[in-house]
Amino acid sequence: MTEGETRVGPEGRRGRRRAGGVDRAARAQAAVAQPASQRRFNPHPPMQAISVDELEAIHNASLRVLEEIGIDFLLPEALEKLKAAGAKVDGERVRFDSAMVAERLSTLPGSFTLHARNPDRSVGIGGTELVVCSVASAPNVSDLAGGRRVGNLADYRRLLKLGQTLNAVQVFGGYPVEPVDVHASIRHLEALRDFVTLTDKPFHAYALGPERIHDGIEIARIARGISAERMRDEPSLFSVINASSPLRYDTPMLQGIIAMAEAGQPSVITPFTLAGAMAPVTIAGALVQQNAEALAGLVMTQVARPGAPAMYGGFTSNVDMKSGAPAFGTPEYLRAVLIGGQLARRYGVPYRSSNVNAANTPDAQAAWESMVSLWGVVMGGANFVMHGCGWMEGGLTASLEKMVMDADLFGMIGDVLKALEITEASLAVDAIREVGPAGHFFGTAHTQERYQTAFFPPMLSDWRNFETWAEAGAPDALTHAAGTVETLLAEYQPPPLDPAIAEELDTFVARRIEEGGAPTDY
Repeated sequence: MTEGETRVGPEGRRGRRRAGGVDRAARAQAAVAQPASQRRFNPHPPMQAISVDELEAIHNASLRVLEEIGIDFLLPEALEKLKAAGAKVDGERVRFDSAMVAERLSTLPGSFTLHARNPDRSVGIGGTELVVCSVASAPNVSDLAGGRRVGNLADYRRLLKLGQTLNAVQVFGGYPVEPVDVHASIRHLEALRDFVTLTDKPFHAYALGPERIHDGIEIARIARGISAERMRDEPSLFSVINASSPLRYDTPMLQGIIAMAEAGQPSVITPFTLAGAMAPVTIAGALVQQNAEALAGLVMTQVARPGAPAMYGGFTSNVDMKSGAPAFGTPEYLRAVLIGGQLARRYGVPYRSSNVNAANTPDAQAAWESMVSLWGVVMGGANFVMHGCGWMEGGLTASLEKMVMDADLFGMIGDVLKALEITEASLAVDAIREVGPAGHFFGTAHTQERYQTAFFPPMLSDWRNFETWAEAGAPDALTHAAGTVETLLAEYQPPPLDPAIAEELDTFVARRIEEGGAPTDY
């Protein structure tokens, strides 16, 4: 593939033809109106996708896997800690009895606060709270004007600015796109510094060896201007820990679990179990494996430091059995999300899910697969939504337009989750009496008093009739989203940062860069 082909990608040719239209849309669009930045709570009881007996069958089968088959742990330090805690260790294979699992799960906190450097941006993890993260870890980035291209620092910073400006995004779940033009040994230092300087929301550090995690913990501490002791009691950074499914935790992930737990920071324990590939082809079997791997990781957090915060992550889906490609937003994915939520609640642990799709461009497929995913998020009682805004192509691409589209979805979901006003005034019997049969409500005092706040229109919905829409050039949702991206980026203002904190941060990053950063041989 040539450099030109990489830049153009599946969207690029159309994007180049329409770039002028995108610019016109951006210039014509006024300041973007968004729902206010606020914490979301889900007042609805979670859906029970399976019965209590069926849930216990999955739980008990998971315990059999842990006791009879076991999990491979590739880090000697982890093996020593687990053996001392009562696990059966045979080489790298670790087996857990049910009593040990139950004892260690009992020390997990059911909820905690994830602190931001701006206290107004802190969020609660657990209970009925629903927290939305940006897209994370994509190797490529795309927008309508430039097409699909390899991740780079400039686009990484654009995505941070867009996520900072979008009220729907509450947490940065990782690098929205990998800035591969920064050397891997120091990439985490530059990327984490950008989290602090370009945003004021909570953020993530990758568990790729102890150096990156310890640097992330220190940068989060510096950003908040607090002591290490206080930070142990106030979680301010998180990391996603993926099991190397099937049934294995590798060295960097285990180093991350231990370092994060010892520092009082939460790990999101997330097996990546694709039914038919890295897990049994049946959803029930894939969930047994997901649960066994998740329980093993959660036990590890509590062996490292009892009471350390953690989350139960579900990421089970299926593959296309013709190609082996991951599929997302499928009925199988939805069922796994719902049941994963039941399992997490059984253990009293906050639940992580995701807003995912496998579409190659922000089109109807992307929309319907995201809506299926978000149905699972809401009905499954998820607390933490990874890849909430901007995920495309099964995680291979971060799309700026899809980031805005997803923010619109969460704006609508946020409205649905609000308590419905039931008062004498809202029941509107007097207004109905005033209008009577065959009238209309546009001009009533009841409507006029509320028309500005009755409905908050989504950013991208175009509610003109066909004729006026056609006269305006018939813009589609993708074109509208591209204009909104440019407007939001133009509106971006860097959040205030104490000069003393900025100086301490720059000094730390400069010293670690001079020391060589982190190894790249993982």
